[in-house]
Amino acid sequence: MKDKVVTINSLRINYKIAGKGPAVLILHGWGGSSDSWIEVEEFLVKKNYLVVAPDLPGFGKSSPPPEPWGIQDYSDFVFSFTEKLKMDSFFLLGHSFGGRISIKFSSQHADKLISLILCDAAGIRIEPDIKTKTILAAARVGNVLFSHHLFAVIKERFRNIFYFLLRNRDYVKSNGVMRETIKKALAENLFSELPKIKVKTLIIWGEADQLVPLKCAYVFNKKITGSQLNVMPKIGHSPHLEAPEELSQIIISFLNS
Repeated sequence: MKDKVVTINSLRINYKIAGKGPAVLILHGWGGSSDSWIEVEEFLVKKNYLVVAPDLPGFGKSSPPPEPWGIQDYSDFVFSFTEKLKMDSFFLLGHSFGGRISIKFSSQHADKLISLILCDAAGIRIEPDIKTKTILAAARVGNVLFSHHLFAVIKERFRNIFYFLLRNRDYVKSNGVMRETIKKALAENLFSELPKIKVKTLIIWGEADQLVPLKCAYVFNKKITGSQLNVMPKIGHSPHLEAPEELSQIIISFLNS
């Protein structure tokens, strides 16, 4: 895979590209980059696909957004990026946060897509379990207790603990514009976008995903008409790192079908 740089709306964007054949655009998850998917990328190149994988704004070697972005901003970026690279028709693969973006993009730009793959995709809210409800209740109490400006530092630490308990390490590890960006992303529920997806769709999920639970996959499968679901046993949130060969075989079978 070769690294290249392109400017999109004044942002310096690093991306990987290699291969010949039908194009596959890969959108990585939060905290990842185009490097995260290198084993899958190289596999697809060997199978005669043109693979394009950008470092999304704020990740890898790409510039951060000038202000906190929402999912629509990232979807618009993907559109501009593909227009710049003259990608008129392509397969779209989105993982986790990249899945959020892929949901929004595919619901708005079906004309550009051959098909869609959502891998452990984030983006929808489901009924919280008892543990989560308890944490949320504690968060509301803490927000009141630490509301005075003298407790600002304690409140921030409390907020970090709250997000950590909800397994949202993305928030805790982020700072500046990207911390505000993840807050905007978490606030968006893309449930209503799912029925708008009309392209052929494969949903891949790690059975043991603790960040985005498997029950989300069943919601996607139900709401996206005609979608296929492939559950990977004993795999967590990152199949591309935990079982790249198995994941690659699942992807290539779908692309070739």
